[in-house]
Amino acid sequence: MRSLLAFVLLASPAAARTITDSAGRIVDIPDEIETVFAAGPPASVLVYVIAPETLTGWPRALRPEERDYIAEPYRDLPETGRLTGRGGEANLERVLEIAPDLILDFGSVRDTYVDLANRVQEQMDIPYVLIDGRFENTPDALRLLGEVLGKPERGERLARDAEETFARIDTILAEIPEEDRPRTYLARGPDGLETGMTGSINTEIIERAGGVNVADDGGRTQGLVQVSPEQVIVSDPEIVVTWDPTFYGRVWSDPLWAGVDAVRSGQVFLSPTAPFGWIDRPPSLNRMMGLRWMARLFYPDRWEGDLREETAEFYKTWYRVDLGDAELDRLLEWAEGRPPE
Repeated sequence: MRSLLAFVLLASPAAARTITDSAGRIVDIPDEIETVFAAGPPASVLVYVIAPETLTGWPRALRPEERDYIAEPYRDLPETGRLTGRGGEANLERVLEIAPDLILDFGSVRDTYVDLANRVQEQMDIPYVLIDGRFENTPDALRLLGEVLGKPERGERLARDAEETFARIDTILAEIPEEDRPRTYLARGPDGLETGMTGSINTEIIERAGGVNVADDGGRTQGLVQVSPEQVIVSDPEIVVTWDPTFYGRVWSDPLWAGVDAVRSGQVFLSPTAPFGWIDRPPSLNRMMGLRWMARLFYPDRWEGDLREETAEFYKTWYRVDLGDAELDRLLEWAEGRPPE
């Protein structure tokens, strides 16, 4: 009887548990998860901040200028491609070769992504979890993945940090009426003429930090759009933010932008982008540092603290890396709006 019982136990599948993901899907996952395939860049950031040792690779390998801002053991993880988003190029055979314990996507939980998750999970027999990537869901996302990966304390610590940041901003905004909030334009690309409409995940950070996105047509259009210089001038932003160094370097002398109030007053700011963008690229947990930076830009007399110290603390807490003076200098060179001479 004992030998038969032992055989049954050995033949049984690995211990599993059941979780409900952000799309309401009930997913059976292993009791212990050692490897996670990130379906896209947002998911890779989420996995990295919670349990980097489980990450099977980066959807795009780190560039040389990004490496110093990631903890050393994870700088050389291989490039795996992505399953979701623009340019999804991961070969499913490659995923099977990696054989992760879990596939994770972080972002939209619309039907398109639910259908993909269900199809891949059924075809590959690998659990596939969807986590809502909306800004307001950040604390819940951190807690959920912390539970999934067996790191509840880590998830809780970062969730509380995110909640404290939201609360700091909300305290400021409680005293600032809508009409007094800074009109802001996000300039994407080398000519600065791609932007995100109000409600877009690419500009969600502007509204959450207490700015008013000037690219707003009453909700009729969402996502990224191309605009003309005339449209930017008419919208008259008080602040322009960008992550593109080419645009930042040319905007000060470009006659097409000379009529924009933000340019005339020197209120154009270059967002840091290492190891991930502070505005988007990808729209993931990296935006939490960008949120603090942007709230400081909008309300410099109300946001307390030193940007350099706050940046070093964030990178140590979230990215597990201690930045030296040289790394901080490179990262923050133009973040406080010092236009090139």
